[in-house]
Amino acid sequence: MTLGDDTIAPGDLRPNVAILIGGGLAIAVVSALTLPASAALASIVLGVLMVAGADVDARTYLLPDEVTYGAVVCGIAAAAALTQGFGSSFETSFQPWLAAGDAVLRAACVAGFLALLRWVYAHIREREGIGLGDVKLAAAVGAWLPFDTVPLCFGVAAGGALVAVLVAHLRGDDVDRTMKLPFGAFLCPALWLTFYVSSLPGW
Repeated sequence: MTLGDDTIAPGDLRPNVAILIGGGLAIAVVSALTLPASAALASIVLGVLMVAGADVDARTYLLPDEVTYGAVVCGIAAAAALTQGFGSSFETSFQPWLAAGDAVLRAACVAGFLALLRWVYAHIREREGIGLGDVKLAAAVGAWLPFDTVPLCFGVAAGGALVAVLVAHLRGDDVDRTMKLPFGAFLCPALWLTFYVSSLPGW
């Protein structure tokens, strides 16, 4: 993460402690009551990171590297840890490594797609439309979610962003094509929610 705006102080990139603790506790309670132990732990780790990311991005339009890179690394680790072992002991011993490799591949693919979309938008419109923080967060989406739920995650985030724009319009705010929107503030909760729902027993 690079501080592209001199008005953003390093302290601004720290999450609000009250929001982090309150959001983290709520996620911990919900996860512990509804998910198996290993999935609950993964959900709590992801949830705390996403609360921090959403809070900072909503205030500064920046996503700290500690959140994005941390979420990628934790997603790869969670993919290996949550792998269910089947078959012979020899096959089972390789499954966590294969799952981690799949997570790395998904992270690269999703981030690469968003980076391409970012480049195309900037080339056509001659201005930045997607931040690098969002590209890094997309890598976390790929690390945590299977390919078939990635579109759902982005759909939930886009839906939340559209609702926010609609509310701003109804409130009388100026809404036009140049309006800045902290997309990470919507993608962070969408990632946690998608992971949580897909981890529920029987899903």
